Amino acid sequence: MSVMDAASGASVVPSGKWTVDAARSSVAFAVKHMVLTTVNGRFREFDGMLETGPGAPRATGVVKAASIDTNEHVRDEHLRSSPDFFDVESHPEISFNSTRIACLDGGRLQIVGDLTMRGVTREIELNAQLNGTTRGADDAERIELELRGELNRKDFGLTWNQALDTGGALLGSRVQIALEISAVRS
Repeated sequence: MSVMDAASGASVVPSGKWTVDAARSSVAFAVKHMVLTTVNGRFREFDGMLETGPGAPRATGVVKAASIDTNEHVRDEHLRSSPDFFDVESHPEISFNSTRIACLDGGRLQIVGDLTMRGVTREIELNAQLNGTTRGADDAERIELELRGELNRKDFGLTWNQALDTGGALLGSRVQIALEISAVRS
């Protein structure tokens, strides 16, 4: 059994267990900075799994918080070590566990689940698009997914901010999430 497209009944994701290939995948985010600019970042260390077949499909993922990279060393160290942000000594991982996966038309999926960050768990929604299945040079079957979502960082205790003299706040509350996932059948 596979995850099926609601409109056509066609297979969206073939049945099986799919393991994220971190070398060919990315976990990125973007947050507004000083009202007008955007800070883009990513996490360099992560893994995950998607399982489809009999019973409910499920997706899980774990990100190593210390692997954050915004392309500015001083900022990254502050994000890692400060209790105002990730405090990786106390909270080394960010995890996701799906609670439901709905198949929509055109190879789209809606993945709802619990995101745990800094010891706080909140439900988030990710919209996914299956971009196809292929076989690599190693003959391994592979799926390619794009996932997008948004969260409010304050919901996870990331409340630090600073008022700007010109009005507004140094950091936006909304964080855009973008995952490009390549996964191999295990």
